Amino acid sequence: MRAFVQFTKRHPWLTNVTIYGSLFASADVVQQKLSKGPNEQIDFKQTAKVGLVGFCFHANFNFFWLRFIERTFPGSAVKNVLRKVACDQLLAAPVTISAFYTGLSLLDKEEDVFKNLKEKFWPTYKTGVFCWTIFQTINFSLVPPFVRTAYIGVCAFLWTTFLCYIRNKDIDQVTTRVIQHIPIVGRKMTAQTEKENNCKSPK
Repeated sequence: MRAFVQFTKRHPWLTNVTIYGSLFASADVVQQKLSKGPNEQIDFKQTAKVGLVGFCFHANFNFFWLRFIERTFPGSAVKNVLRKVACDQLLAAPVTISAFYTGLSLLDKEEDVFKNLKEKFWPTYKTGVFCWTIFQTINFSLVPPFVRTAYIGVCAFLWTTFLCYIRNKDIDQVTTRVIQHIPIVGRKMTAQTEKENNCKSPK
């Protein structure tokens, strides 16, 4: 562990970007495993595209963004942690979400590279605000600056699994499923659906 810390301090960019990019690509493999049938093969070409976006943009963006924001609001005082989290969600989050959807659309050679972004930006952003506020509060409060990109890579592994999933699904269906798993809201939605079905049933 000590050797890893020393290496990271000597080569912060290499270590952080490698860890982040590898986790970013791994997230697509996990998403495919969860969503495909037992006899379906992993599409490693798609994983390579996700990894390319992760290595080329997200890993580097986060590395330099985290350095910039730490220099702007140094330390782990409550006021500065709140400032860093707010800036991250207001400035960095829209950039990274947009890069994910448009980057993969470009690599997939889709006719409208902004289609997924236009359809899924707001649901993704709203979900991300909840998740990343927690992740980044821990990051800016407890994680040493020289490994913050690697820590974000671990968080991004979970987040990118979610992004890869909703990119290939209808966003309304995903939202409905998430809401149905919230106990009170889910019961109300189920009751409403049953009521509507009963009204449509022939007398």
